[in-house]
Amino acid sequence: MTTPDPRPHLLLVTPVPPSLRECLHRHFVLHDDAELAHGQRMALAGQVRAMLCNAQSVVSRAQMQQWSALEMISVIGVGMDGIDLVAAAELGIAVRNTPDLSTEDIADHTLALLLAAARQLVQAHRFVQQGRWLQGRHPPGMRVSGRRLGIVGLGRIGRAVARRAQAFDMSIGYTGRSPKADVAYRWYDSVLELAAEVDFLVVCASGGVATQGLIDAAVLQALGAQGVLVNIGRGSIVEEDALQQALQSRTIAAAALDVFAHEPAVPEALRNLPNIVLTPHMASSTVQGLQAMLVQAEAQLLEHFGLLETAG
Repeated sequence: MTTPDPRPHLLLVTPVPPSLRECLHRHFVLHDDAELAHGQRMALAGQVRAMLCNAQSVVSRAQMQQWSALEMISVIGVGMDGIDLVAAAELGIAVRNTPDLSTEDIADHTLALLLAAARQLVQAHRFVQQGRWLQGRHPPGMRVSGRRLGIVGLGRIGRAVARRAQAFDMSIGYTGRSPKADVAYRWYDSVLELAAEVDFLVVCASGGVATQGLIDAAVLQALGAQGVLVNIGRGSIVEEDALQQALQSRTIAAAALDVFAHEPAVPEALRNLPNIVLTPHMASSTVQGLQAMLVQAEAQLLEHFGLLETAG
């Protein structure tokens, strides 16, 4: 008789590097979600005890109920918008992410997007590539130093963005759920009021019902013809149709986006605009940051199943 494998069964909803896979294999029986046939899923339904996901993964209530032995969902990354947290709580499933390890990387990327949009770096790069410099100079960009920055959501990432903006001698205002007693930045009661008072509006807020469509046509109108919008929060926060129209009509000068409403599908109308900078939800994606998140996610799984000592 074959002795049952004592290792917990772990469902890999996201691919992982070979090095992490090797480490996990020592302590878990691994299953690749994308490779499981229907019959295999049925056979494993009562055995899978944990899932390993990324920030873009979607795990619904129905999926959780499919795996009747599920105890934990580990997320490599910050975002958990795709995971039904209410269902997880009701079903007694622990959900862990790796929120603190990508803050500085995301803030770096935010400033890079702001500089790229304001100084027209992408357009200038194409200008040189296409040989158009031979016909004349590229139009001037916008100054960043000493300007006014508005931050929507002064959490970990918003604060890290603000610290970097201070190095550019920028004045900083913010809005969010409530004013922060430990900062000297000016608080605005609404995003509309904030947008009307700044040159650059950076969205660092979390997704969800409370912020859905927060950046609408009225906010973009308030930001104005010399304004620049940067979104590294969630795609759902910005009304993409309104943004497209604002960029086409030059209601605002430019935008830079790392997140979109229906990733990875980005509307063609947005993609083809000349005054926009687009990156593929990669603000947290650095070699060093990813490695740190992988290590933390592994440690959380081991801790949950009481395997940290054996891992050591």
